[in-house]
Amino acid sequence: MTASIDLGTASPLSSASAAPRPASPSVVAPRTAPAAPAPTPVPAAPDTPGLLRSVFRRHAAGVAVITAQGERPVGFTATSLTSVAAEPPLISFGIGTGASSWPVLSEAEHVGVHILGEHQEDLAARFARSGIDRFAGPTGWRTGPHGVPVLDGVLAVLVGRVVARVPAGDHSIVIAEVVDGEHGPDGSPLLYHQGRFTGLRG
Repeated sequence: MTASIDLGTASPLSSASAAPRPASPSVVAPRTAPAAPAPTPVPAAPDTPGLLRSVFRRHAAGVAVITAQGERPVGFTATSLTSVAAEPPLISFGIGTGASSWPVLSEAEHVGVHILGEHQEDLAARFARSGIDRFAGPTGWRTGPHGVPVLDGVLAVLVGRVVARVPAGDHSIVIAEVVDGEHGPDGSPLLYHQGRFTGLRG
């Protein structure tokens, strides 16, 4: 009689194949160094001179012409005129130390400060222009108190005795005590705003 295969009993071969295999040694992945943090961008330095100019384009300023007498009369257009004090009466203005008028202003004992009317845009532009004789025609002027050149037709003029010159970057701040002056015709002032001369707008 042929014996039947007992499917419930494992043969020696099947028992061997079912035995657990020895564990393979584990493979450890090499560690990688952590990524370096991205460098923090350095903010660009602000263009502060450009910022100052752009901000002050929005600042409406009165327009004055400053004059002084040296070997010849000199003058320039200024928007930096300030009333400093009432007792004693002091005013100030700035002038670039590279300006053509500076050599005379750096030594002058007295200065003339002229407040321009809105009808005097051409005069303001003339005294802001380089390479011309600013006191030639059509400029009208006369010699005033303390030998200061006084311009015709302005709203007002003050004559000041220079009491200090304060270095300020590429400028100098001139401080003067008012010793004389006069009012001219009534009128609206000339202003400087957004890079151009203009008048009051009601």
